[in-house]
Amino acid sequence: MANMVAIREEDLIESIADALQYISYFHPMDYIRALGAAYEREENPAAKDAMAQVLANSKMCAQGHRPICQDTGIVNVFLKWGQNCRLDSDKSLQEVVDEGVRRAYNHAENKLRASIVADPAFTRRNTKDNTPCTMAVEMVPGSTVHVDVAAKGGGSENKTKFKMMNPSDSIVDWVLEMIPQMGAGWCPPGQIGIGIGGTAEKAVLLAKQSLMDEIDIHEVKARGPQNDIEALRIELYDKVNALGIGAQGLGGLTTVLDVKIQDWPCHAAGKPVAMIPNCSATRHAHFVLDGSGPSFLETPNLDEWPDVSWAPDAQAKRVNLDTLTHEEVQSWKHGDRLLLNGKMLTGRDAAHKRIQDMLARGEELPVDFRGRAIYYVGPVDPVMGEVVGPAGPTTATRMDKFTDMMLDLGLLAMIGKAERGQGATQVIAKHKVAYLMAVGGAAYLVARAIRESKVLAFEDLGMEAIYEFSVQDMPVTVAVDSEGNNVHQLAPLVWKERIARETETA
Repeated sequence: MANMVAIREEDLIESIADALQYISYFHPMDYIRALGAAYEREENPAAKDAMAQVLANSKMCAQGHRPICQDTGIVNVFLKWGQNCRLDSDKSLQEVVDEGVRRAYNHAENKLRASIVADPAFTRRNTKDNTPCTMAVEMVPGSTVHVDVAAKGGGSENKTKFKMMNPSDSIVDWVLEMIPQMGAGWCPPGQIGIGIGGTAEKAVLLAKQSLMDEIDIHEVKARGPQNDIEALRIELYDKVNALGIGAQGLGGLTTVLDVKIQDWPCHAAGKPVAMIPNCSATRHAHFVLDGSGPSFLETPNLDEWPDVSWAPDAQAKRVNLDTLTHEEVQSWKHGDRLLLNGKMLTGRDAAHKRIQDMLARGEELPVDFRGRAIYYVGPVDPVMGEVVGPAGPTTATRMDKFTDMMLDLGLLAMIGKAERGQGATQVIAKHKVAYLMAVGGAAYLVARAIRESKVLAFEDLGMEAIYEFSVQDMPVTVAVDSEGNNVHQLAPLVWKERIARETETA
């Protein structure tokens, strides 16, 4: 029997902490190359502008060592533990890995947003340090420990789909039915991971693990599929992109950069299938421990980032939020690009729920919403003299059920990520107001537009408190105008038809 290799507790902790800091500000290079190529191919100006924001944000984060996205994710750790290795610790493996997460998320120079809540069905109390992580361990032959770490944003994680299929059911048909239902809250373009087989929980794990693999769909297409899984990947890649959903759901040529698939034998009576998207804040890394010390990831070459800069569109309309009127809001048309200036409020899930409860009890609200705009955001804590940390938008559909209540309070505009549901769109049209979309995955870029920040109410909610931001030239797109025209419904239809026509004539 081979000599046992001792993996020191501190080595694993340091390696986990380093990897999580690393992925908070460095995209994987395969993603950057794939997104850069998609940007060059894109023909829809709105989608191209959204990708430019993501690419410019990515390089800014790499240079400034600040988070790509304000949602710094739930930590997923996948360990392949060599059977000749032992953990030199009196703590459990979960406790050791969680200490690495704790150190990463409380790093003084790049504090990451704590998003994890305990007691999920009831009090939903924030654990303050983003622990515990979700961990999967596989014992394998050998004398090394292979570790994949990923930080998965809620906007993409919440779009996970699962179905216990009958053996004869079509996976392709199901995926093409689910992708439009997922909307754009997962911040496309990204990747889709699919797990087939095993049991319910195994299929979901396979889907998540598949997203750790490098983007290689164009190489597979160029040489041709070598097995049925590769043929299925190509078919889904082509058919999903043909839906025309595009970057941020604005319509366009690229919705997915790759489709990854892993499978496992399953019971003859069923076919479990899970699908998980990876958003534009794709964050994962791999390292190996062999007992010789911690593993630190190598800094990528910043020259490898595409030379894509972003500046406000010369055609964009400048808006003064401090003098905003119903008449001005009603002049905006879906698809218009705006540059917001002045003071806006912030608020998301917990703040909206508290407002609802206060109104039900007849209590006076601490904030006057009349004539204001509200931004759905939960920013990262500021460091080193920042006004605010990365502060990109959160998924707007989570606020749909509160929309009528908030518009009754006098709001004129809402700003968030991705589409609104049909019910919220109808409410927006009833009140003759507008919903504006900011680009998800460009949080550091958006934060540069925020010149002042102060907490107005609900300070105990942390990142979910109501802030007042003063902004200068914050870029947004009119996603739902005062007539109820919804760019996330209309634009993909145009591009789906255009792609179909071009495919027929090719």
